[in-house]
Amino acid sequence: MIRVARLSGAALSAALPEVARLRIEVFRAFPYLYDGDAAYEARYLQVYRDSSDAILVGAFDGARLVGAATGTPMEDHAGDFGAAVAGCGVPLDHIFYCAESVLLPGYRGQGIGHRFFDLREDHARAMGRSHAAFCSVIRAPDHPARPADYRPLDPFWRRRGYAPVDGAIAQFRWKEVGQTDETPHDLQFWMRAL
Repeated sequence: MIRVARLSGAALSAALPEVARLRIEVFRAFPYLYDGDAAYEARYLQVYRDSSDAILVGAFDGARLVGAATGTPMEDHAGDFGAAVAGCGVPLDHIFYCAESVLLPGYRGQGIGHRFFDLREDHARAMGRSHAAFCSVIRAPDHPARPADYRPLDPFWRRRGYAPVDGAIAQFRWKEVGQTDETPHDLQFWMRAL
């Protein structure tokens, strides 16, 4: 039985090294192809320690963290993503940013992804946010690293009420598997009203 729980404060901070491990492992696969390292992860995840309104939803198999989803108020990410959503008609301080959702492959298909969104959206509503958003990496359909059995998550997101925001493309840099330097990647914003 997988336990899904909301973590905040000290419990959130204590779990971040395991979130980093999951991000490195899960995002190494297509479509992210992320070649992560612990030092970068520590810097990236600091926003969840710094934000009093951050949320971490963890999926636990016993004591082992096998999945995690994070979120913060959009203004916590304004430097990275604010310009991309500035023209969407919703003020930044009305948007809750559902950042990553990472789940080990053996635990997928059990409804955990829905619980990740449910708990983050509940948190956003409790904060008085009117919208939730996230972004996904854009890859060409014929990308050479795309596995033959790859299934995009677009249908899942659409069933949850999310839709791509026209023109809301952010750019974020990371090092891909097989590269030596970070390169820019385009990310499409998706949003829904809460």
